[in-house]
Amino acid sequence: MLDIKGAIENSIATKKKVIESCLIDIQSSVELMIKTAKQNKSIFWCGNGGSAADSQHMAAELMGGLRSHNRKPIKSIALTTDSSFITAWSNDTSYDEIFSRQLDALAEKGDLIVAISTSGNSKNIIETLRLAKKKNINSIVLTGGSGGKIANMGDCVIKVPSDDTQRIQEAHLLIEHILCESVEKTLME
Repeated sequence: MLDIKGAIENSIATKKKVIESCLIDIQSSVELMIKTAKQNKSIFWCGNGGSAADSQHMAAELMGGLRSHNRKPIKSIALTTDSSFITAWSNDTSYDEIFSRQLDALAEKGDLIVAISTSGNSKNIIETLRLAKKKNINSIVLTGGSGGKIANMGDCVIKVPSDDTQRIQEAHLLIEHILCESVEKTLME
């Protein structure tokens, strides 16, 4: 049986490491998101698996409202949600381009992509960040451990100091909520 108390303690320990090593990167990411939202630019999200679910979750928080539904919506889109495009493009062309292709069509200079990969080695995330740089689209990277291949590919990079996928994902969710809550709070002031 799983050591439930140990799992919770491991999660807490990872989040304490986030406090020790990621606060500056989180603050820089908050500032970039606020700048993007204030300029009425779009915030895009992408990731695979659990990170895809986070992408949808956070886009909804910005569009609909995290703490307040009485505020103006923030332009935010999860590139993980168009199942017809994703399945057609990955079947006919390449899974590596499912996010970059959409970003190429939808994003403009000054928009922002939040790219999430626990390993930092997802080929479709790498391609998306390459395209973002080429098109002057700002980027925030959320990853774990060493950061993998995307460790230096974002304007802001938040590396959760863990190699445990579950603990990285739990910390990512906390960080993502902080990002969204910070944007919402600032725009409502």
